Amino acid sequence: MFAQIGKKAPNFKVSSWVQGIPTNIDIEKDKIIIIEVFQVNCPGCFIYGIPSVIDVYNKYKLDGVTVLGIATAFEDYDKNTLENLKLLLKSNVVIGETRKILGQYNYLDDNKKLKYKIPFPVAMDSLIKHETNNIDNQRIMNFIYNQIPDFDSRNNDYQNKIKSNVITYLKSKEYITETFELFSLQGTPSTIIIDRKGILRDVIFGQGYNLEMRVKDLINE
Repeated sequence: MFAQIGKKAPNFKVSSWVQGIPTNIDIEKDKIIIIEVFQVNCPGCFIYGIPSVIDVYNKYKLDGVTVLGIATAFEDYDKNTLENLKLLLKSNVVIGETRKILGQYNYLDDNKKLKYKIPFPVAMDSLIKHETNNIDNQRIMNFIYNQIPDFDSRNNDYQNKIKSNVITYLKSKEYITETFELFSLQGTPSTIIIDRKGILRDVIFGQGYNLEMRVKDLINE
């Protein structure tokens, strides 16, 4: 089962909660749920995605809005780890490219630590060792449709080439990150938006354009 915009959002899957009280979509009833999915080795997550969601959290946490963070890993498995997530949340320590790029853009303090705290609950995505023999057609097509909505209208040569590329990509993955795949995310940062009825309303990849406006619209529904 894959999440689909306009339908009931499935519960996400995590390996452990590092910060805050464990929860899930079916627990946060009658709440607007914003889930920020990031990687610890993702500079853009800390420059764009997370600050945008923190702003929404601070402004609307008393208006029925729940904000959650899920750290995932679809690459750099040696850096996007539970241990590095714990360092981030407990001591504001950042690693890898995040440390390098944030230092250049003045997001780190004199001790080379992140200047701001993540104030909402954060969990680690569930990682499962990838069995490349289990790549079925549904998974391939779900990945394709998420990236190329008009795939069915393309010619056969194009379709076959895309399918071949997707199979090669999926076979190269060391792990399946369950929440990342469940919501068919394209990368990080990604923001998942769920309304008070538990319906998946949107998935934003990138900087979270107009996130506050979307949240305000949901509050006023």
